[in-house]
Order: sequence, then C-alpha cells, then structure tokens
Amino acid sequence: MIIQQFMLRMGPCNRKDVIIVIYPCMEPAKKDFADLKTMLADYMENGLLDNIIDMFKHDQTLYAYIGDLIADERMRVRIGATALVESLRREDPENVKRAIPHLLPLLKAEAPIIRGDAAYLLGVIGNGDVVPFLNEIIDDADMNVRMIVREAIEDIVAGPKLS
Repeated sequence: MIIQQFMLRMGPCNRKDVIIVIYPCMEPAKKDFADLKTMLADYMENGLLDNIIDMFKHDQTLYAYIGDLIADERMRVRIGATALVESLRREDPENVKRAIPHLLPLLKAEAPIIRGDAAYLLGVIGNGDVVPFLNEIIDDADMNVRMIVREAIEDIVAGPKLS
C-alpha cells in the first residue's frame, strides 16, 4: 500500500528504487514485524537477494529477522538467508554480528536442520564469543549437527578467510 501510494505520487520507478527509497523513510515504530518478516521471506523466495542485501546494509535493525528467515518452512528462504549472511559477512562485516542474538536461540530448536543452519551461520559470522554456545551442542543427538558445529568452531578459531 505504501509503495503504491509512493508510485502514484512519484510516477513510474523500478522495484529496487522503491525499496531503497521507501523503506528507509518508514518510521521504525510503524514497521509491522509480521508484515516486514513476510515481505523479506517472500522476496527471498522470489530470488531478490540483492535487494535484501541493500535493505540490510541501509537498516541494521533488519538483522533481527535473520533467525526467522533461517527457521522459515520454505527451503528457498532458508537457502537465501544463508546466502544473505555469507554476502553480508563480506559486504557489511561490522554489522553482520547483529544477527548473533537472533541465531543463538535456534541452537536449541527442535528441528536439527535449524540447529545446524544456525551453527553454520554463527561460524560464517566468525565471532569468538559464540564458541561457548556452540560447545553446548557439540554432542548434539544429530550427527550432521555435530559435524556442522565442529566445523563452525574450527572456522571461528581459524579466523577470517581472505577472499
């Protein structure tokens, strides 16, 4: 609705321009968590990763949605969220750590795939402060989660990779 009103006032523009122009203009108090979460997940499912990366680089409060994206039932959204964090690790390394508090609770998720994805992303982010949390699930019941946790800890201890 906001985008449609903007387009009526401003004339034709492409979708990326609308996202970059409209989103930062919205007052944070008026952002509806559920609507924004749904929009991010839908954009992710539709392959609009570049748009989402730009949104995250312009509004660091969006890192609060990483946990929801990783726990989404749609595989394309989860894969996109992983690609998002990997990209932001390179493009926005100072802010990507904002995702950590939203990933840590997922280490205790019921579904092993969510625990594993959260552990993997914590390894990608590479902050040493999360190693104790990863150590808590190093003996997870799921073999794949155990392997991912060990690799994440190794990646964190090894430090950032030059690319």
